[in-house]
Amino acid sequence: MGEHFEQIPQNIQEHIKDIFKTSGLPDTPESLDIMSEAWLKKKEAFESEIERLEMEEVDMLAKDDTHGVLVLTYSGSLVNIGPLSEQGRKVEYVSIGLRKDVPEAATKEDSILGGDVFIDEEIEFEKGPVQMTSAAYKIALCKNPVNAKQETKALSRATMIISNKFSEINKTVISD
Repeated sequence: MGEHFEQIPQNIQEHIKDIFKTSGLPDTPESLDIMSEAWLKKKEAFESEIERLEMEEVDMLAKDDTHGVLVLTYSGSLVNIGPLSEQGRKVEYVSIGLRKDVPEAATKEDSILGGDVFIDEEIEFEKGPVQMTSAAYKIALCKNPVNAKQETKALSRATMIISNKFSEINKTVISD
């Protein structure tokens, strides 16, 4: 395997191999390594943005927790789970942009989590933009939000910034 693939945590390597099969990239070790490099850069972009925004990494989000979170999944997708309101949660799902088996992006205003969100477990929705995501790799929440509206705005802005970085990574790493 290539140098980038070897840098990916072991529990995610199999998942990356599975995604690679539906990516449309040539079935070569070089392509797998290019996809792995993109995943590593997306992980780095996610980590630097949550640090810049002074978000806190956590191990889980309870279904009834009022906070919202940003999640980076095993596949490198981004999930913005907004704060809980009477109507549910606004959830934005942004795919890695290479998969042909999931939507590129989807949003649902009145989403309902299927259960608690844990690191290393899939995120399920009773009602949401997708039924399920790949397992959560990192979960970050806003520290001390002023109110739900402010938190929603901060999470949406972070999602937009990180999504743009992810698109740029796809263009520069995978299109080269």
